[in-house]
Amino acid sequence: MALTSTPEQPLPVRTVSRAVGEWIHRLGRVWVEGQVTQLVRRPGMGTVFLTLRDPVADISLRVTCPRAVCDAVGPALVDGARVVVWGKPSFHPGRGTLSLAVTEIRPLGVGALLARLEQLRATLAAEGLFAASRKRRLPFLPAVVGLITGRASAAERDVVENARRRWPAVRIELREVAVQGPLAVGQVIEALRDLDARPEVEVIVIARGGGSLEDLLPFSDEALLRAVVAARTPVVSAIGHEQDAPLLDFVADLRASTPTDAAKRVVPDVGEQAAAVSQLRTRGRRALGHRLEREERRLADLRRRPVLAAPWGELDRRQQDVTALRARARRCVGHALEVAERDVVASRARMRALSPAATLERGYAVVQRASDGAVLRQPGEVTVGDGLAVRVAGGQLHAVVADA
Repeated sequence: MALTSTPEQPLPVRTVSRAVGEWIHRLGRVWVEGQVTQLVRRPGMGTVFLTLRDPVADISLRVTCPRAVCDAVGPALVDGARVVVWGKPSFHPGRGTLSLAVTEIRPLGVGALLARLEQLRATLAAEGLFAASRKRRLPFLPAVVGLITGRASAAERDVVENARRRWPAVRIELREVAVQGPLAVGQVIEALRDLDARPEVEVIVIARGGGSLEDLLPFSDEALLRAVVAARTPVVSAIGHEQDAPLLDFVADLRASTPTDAAKRVVPDVGEQAAAVSQLRTRGRRALGHRLEREERRLADLRRRPVLAAPWGELDRRQQDVTALRARARRCVGHALEVAERDVVASRARMRALSPAATLERGYAVVQRASDGAVLRQPGEVTVGDGLAVRVAGGQLHAVVADA
């Protein structure tokens, strides 16, 4: 029966909650088809919690079931799996929540959602949209950073605060859009194209906090992915947490694990950069000082070399060599002259010993016929009246044979 109430006689909350619980209880057990998301198996607990999502409408229902029921399904029960469950709806008046207590689960194979995403991933990868070669480098110090995120979201706060804390002069061009639901894809694409058309925007960050698989679906939409690829401005993906991996992470020029990480990757820290510049300056001075010291030592070594320290010393040594060679040459020539002189004296002595003049000096004479100059050895070689030439040591005499 319907409950009656008036402004003068309102119903207490407990009455309404108890009536809602009774209405839901009368529904009884039902078979429900949906897609598994947010599956939680806590160690040591006999109850498993999951969310059953309607793949057509954005509607979800909290589900509890005994661990034994989930274990009976096996490895097929994962996030994204399509299942049919047998359970009873129940309303918890204390919390005002609706849940489904399940006693049987029948898997329907791989979830259509994950299958579609996997197919899209394979198609884009085959086109080369995930290739590292097409990724663009982020600017070192962007003056203007475009940010696409939800209205007044934690992701916006994380990016803006961390970026300005690291580099106060940075300017944020913010575009607030829907980050889940049917309007999200169109608004994100429109904001992306608007920021990409602005020449002052040097990098664009698309940020969103964590969420369920269905909440992050807009960031795996093919239209958005191709818009990111077509953008001329580098795009940074900062969707969810480290374990989340929408397809936007693969086509973006840089993937950040969180919105805070995106701010740190895009905007350099002014303190760190100043310290790095100071360190590089110190290293440069030290390297230059070492180079100068090394060159000074080389010059000092060169100056200490004898050829530069006393260049005339080499001339002195060469002069000494020339003097020594001259003296040696003189000794050699003098010795040769002495030997030649001794040879001449010896030859002269031998010639003198063998010369007929030496015999003549001892008193001998050489007698020759005046007519022909023949040396006479026998008296019979001349006749009376022949002229003779007699040669003695002191000269030559002429004689005539008187008696033969």
